[in-house]
Amino acid sequence: MLHLKTGDSVVVKQNVQDPDFDICIGGWQGRISDIETQKNLICIEWDSYTLKQMPSELIEQSEYDGLDWQRMFLKTHEVEPSQPRDTEDNVKSTIAYLHKKYFWLRFGEAGKRIAEVLNRKNSDDELTAYEAWEEYLFETLTFPFKAKIAEPQEKGPLESGEQVKVTEVEASDDLYGIIMQVYLGRRKYDFPLCELDAIEQLSTNHQPVEDYKIWFANH
Repeated sequence: MLHLKTGDSVVVKQNVQDPDFDICIGGWQGRISDIETQKNLICIEWDSYTLKQMPSELIEQSEYDGLDWQRMFLKTHEVEPSQPRDTEDNVKSTIAYLHKKYFWLRFGEAGKRIAEVLNRKNSDDELTAYEAWEEYLFETLTFPFKAKIAEPQEKGPLESGEQVKVTEVEASDDLYGIIMQVYLGRRKYDFPLCELDAIEQLSTNHQPVEDYKIWFANH
């Protein structure tokens, strides 16, 4: 049995299979973060080289299934000692990049659509994300449409459950996100899209509104 300790670098032996997916992971390398002596198991946190070379399909499916693609438990006889190829800072920056790239896939089909919206703009900042959503919603929504105030209101003239007519995308706000122009009777208001429900669930407006609300609640 190998004399291994946490922090050691190890490489997976050839012909070893991923325990969750039918792929060979021989040659994958990382650092030991945990050892379960009684079960003869070690937890390997993959290094930046392995993470960058990991098949995108594996990461995508892991996100769908709620599996951790950053680390893996293997039997001690399935690995052998190796020399580290990078630093832990390299690992952290690579994980941050991949997490941002694949994060929305955990939300299924809605996550795919959200990722497509965000990919319209080649930037990671929040302001650019709002610009992408404004552009997408302007192109996708059919105005006017009926909506319901979905959240309790601490103040203001509109109350939870009231129905309004949404007429256009008005602007974006750092705190409230995309702001819509809505009418209650003849009175006009600016109201955040994140607190609206499109009433007609079979309309083409319902899905874009729900996708945006998922993004806003998790961004």
